[in-house]
Amino acid sequence: MQDDLVGRAAHRADITARAEIQMAAVGVDRAFIDRLVETFYGRIQAHPTLGPVFDNRLAGRWPEHLAKMKAFWGSVAFKNGAYGGKPVQAHHGVSDITENLFAEWLALFRKTLTDVGATEEAQAWFMATAERIARSLVLALFYNPAFDDPTLRGQPSN
Repeated sequence: MQDDLVGRAAHRADITARAEIQMAAVGVDRAFIDRLVETFYGRIQAHPTLGPVFDNRLAGRWPEHLAKMKAFWGSVAFKNGAYGGKPVQAHHGVSDITENLFAEWLALFRKTLTDVGATEEAQAWFMATAERIARSLVLALFYNPAFDDPTLRGQPSN
């Protein structure tokens, strides 16, 4: 049992080390994550559509949210387990959240990556990751099986 635990810890450390090397190769370090998160969420707050939705949920708690998002993106990029939250639960019940806001969020994220000087490789990695996250949240928050199952729509199945 002890050998198994030691082996898992070594495997986890190896995964984290490889992720840090991969991120460094595309110009991403912890300072980059901090700059990206601070710039992006500063823009979110000023955004005419996204700002009010976020502020309704986070008013008075922006510093905590920024810390959580830095931990989140650091955890995703460096595979270090720094984030232990539940993103789907965090987004359930957010007033005025709509599916189309995710496209605006992604567009603003893409522009922010460019503006903070992310390399092409870093932009590609972050956008692919952000798009997967957005799809996952959209499915979790807005998916209705009736759209896919003709029997639930009251239509005859083929």
